[in-house]
Amino acid sequence: MQSIMEEEDVPTVATESQPEGELKASEETAANESKHDDELKASDEVVPEEFKHEESKVSEEAVADEFKPEDEAVAEESKIKAEFQASDEAVSFLTSIEPKELQKCVFSETLMVMSDSGGVLGEFSVSVEFTHRALEPCLILHARSHGAIDGSPCGTTVTTYLTTDLEVLEEDYNEYVKLDSYNAEKRSHMVQRDKLMVINKFTAMGEDMTEEECVSYPMSVLRGLVTEGSSLLLMRLMALRKKVPKNMVFIILDQNLHINQTTFSELDVKEISIRGETVGVFGLERMVGSADVDHSRWHCYFHDNGYMASRRQAGSPVTMKFIQEVSKNGRGCMKIPLVWQEDMQLYSLYLDKKDFLKAEHNSYLREHPELRALLSDFIQDLLIVKPDNIFQFAREYFPPYSTYHSPGV
Repeated sequence: MQSIMEEEDVPTVATESQPEGELKASEETAANESKHDDELKASDEVVPEEFKHEESKVSEEAVADEFKPEDEAVAEESKIKAEFQASDEAVSFLTSIEPKELQKCVFSETLMVMSDSGGVLGEFSVSVEFTHRALEPCLILHARSHGAIDGSPCGTTVTTYLTTDLEVLEEDYNEYVKLDSYNAEKRSHMVQRDKLMVINKFTAMGEDMTEEECVSYPMSVLRGLVTEGSSLLLMRLMALRKKVPKNMVFIILDQNLHINQTTFSELDVKEISIRGETVGVFGLERMVGSADVDHSRWHCYFHDNGYMASRRQAGSPVTMKFIQEVSKNGRGCMKIPLVWQEDMQLYSLYLDKKDFLKAEHNSYLREHPELRALLSDFIQDLLIVKPDNIFQFAREYFPPYSTYHSPGV
């Protein structure tokens, strides 16, 4: 019986002891899992310290990539503003210009391009006039230099439209050299459009090699911009004031269409001789480029009436000189007679001036259609009456118009 009971109890004991084994195994498994969790936790405490910065960096780069174009544009604009800016004194000078000062600057002048040996190499001319652009009053400056160096014709032409505070509205620049084997030409055109200054540059070397480039800058970074054309008028104003304020630093666009700076400073008064008469002239220096890099310097001297007496680039063997006798009204007679019709370069200048005036006159006629109507009526009456004395007829025809006032005047 005892043996049977033992035999019967064995399975019972085994059955009861099995859950305890399973529980033990489960506890061991749980312990192992807990140990593994502790290892992972310990690992987590170490690994993030090593890779936390990398993960943050990757996240920042992802965000940066998303906004990169806009941020780069803002950064680039900020960089330009920080690197090259017009001084407050320069901007104040532009805003201080009075209309009566500009009126004194409206004239034309001509200088001869001379070599150090006294030979005539060409001519340099500048003219300033009041005009209209898009029905708005403005100034137009036209400058042209032409001549020949070592027998090769070369020249530069600049036409600039400016506001009364010398803000550049539009400018055309053309530079050429005619060589025996090929011609080289550089042209650029800048114009304000939608709060941007858009610049197109064209370079040609011969007939086949051409290069075009187009850039634009927000007007906000071009505060105090001075160009080849506006700088000539700016120097006239400074010469008439007979004073150059301190820190006259403006910005320019260089040959590579990058923003750079140009500085104006005053030179000592210089005495020159004109037909045996000693005359004191006011001096200006224009430095193109920053002082710590390659730059060029121009020395210009002016008469009291704003006419330029001489102009020379430092280190150049060429000087531009005023060769007219100075008078109170700034006009004089040429010392050197020129038969311009027989000179190819002067004849080319004549044709350029003719085209320029033709365009200006056509623009005026378009803005004043009443002129065509008035002349048409006069000629029609003239042909009907057919008077013997046309001048007498004109004197009798036009007096009634002296009392006429256009609407709104």
